Amino acid sequence: MAKKKLSYADSGVDIDAGDAAVDKIKGHIRRTYGPRVLGKFGSFAGCFRLDYNEKLFKRNYKDPVLVSCADGVGSKVKLAVQMGILDTVGQDCVAMNINDLIVQGAEPLFFLDYIGIHKVDPVEIEQIVKGVADGCQLAGCSLIGGETAELPDIYEPGDFDLAGFSVGVGELKKIIDGSRTEVGDVILGMASSGVHSNGYSLVRAILKHGKLDINKVYPELDPEKKLGEVLLTPTRIYAKSVVSVLRKYKHKMPISAMSHITGGGLPGNVNRTLSEKVDAKINRKSWAVPPIFKFLQKHGNVDENEMLRVFNMGVGYIMIVRPHFADSIQAQLEKAGETVFKLGTLTKGTGKVLLK
Repeated sequence: MAKKKLSYADSGVDIDAGDAAVDKIKGHIRRTYGPRVLGKFGSFAGCFRLDYNEKLFKRNYKDPVLVSCADGVGSKVKLAVQMGILDTVGQDCVAMNINDLIVQGAEPLFFLDYIGIHKVDPVEIEQIVKGVADGCQLAGCSLIGGETAELPDIYEPGDFDLAGFSVGVGELKKIIDGSRTEVGDVILGMASSGVHSNGYSLVRAILKHGKLDINKVYPELDPEKKLGEVLLTPTRIYAKSVVSVLRKYKHKMPISAMSHITGGGLPGNVNRTLSEKVDAKINRKSWAVPPIFKFLQKHGNVDENEMLRVFNMGVGYIMIVRPHFADSIQAQLEKAGETVFKLGTLTKGTGKVLLK
């Protein structure tokens, strides 16, 4: 009796499904391409033109600095799997990278994604990559590569993980690192779209503790959306709004610091961009906390300080600016579609965040 010949499919990896997935995502990837992307789709590596060409770049970088970030979506993907909604976490993945990248004053250039999954389903992969492409278009960058790894020995049936890597460029003399922060600078906060992509281990613990149903509509949150849909609202991408303000000031530098409010909340992120000579004094009454956070706090019986330490609480991005420019920059951001709060000012201190 002849011994059975083993194939890759017998080990749980389906090459044909992978090829089918690639065919499905081509269109989504190509719609993020601009004239800077070189080469054909499906190459071994993505190529992106960086040298100056007046027809491609709006301005020349005299002393360009490449800025890069890598991040993932975290356990929010578990909720996406439970809800069967896979076309939003891709935007989350882009946002977690790009929102970090622009903090340094960089312009996003390109993005690459990584999907680790139990079993490749071309339809599911298309939905995930569609979300990534949507995020790239919102960020103004190109999706030039990625990897999908079918790993049945690592991921449980139905599970997947999503991570990404981004690259941007900034002018050396205009890189923003917080060293220029001064007493009197104004703290502007931009509204978040919800929980964003941090704290979902706590969110899932609250769901269990409060015996909440993700498929139920809770009118105090949204009369038309299920709880799971509210929690899957994608992370807001601030890139185009922020870059538009940065480009307005070719010589002046009115922005002294910026911060992406992720895990650690306002206290654990604003402090990362302060000099050691100032404190950020933030008025907690200067913005309204969205209902989703009050809902989670109530049903999880979570301490107020813990909420502030884990979640963004309605403020997703911070821009610290010179007082003379505060009103103008706020107006520019609002014109770009942002909801902006004047949260407070910088005072003499030692690099702390004071929430009063």
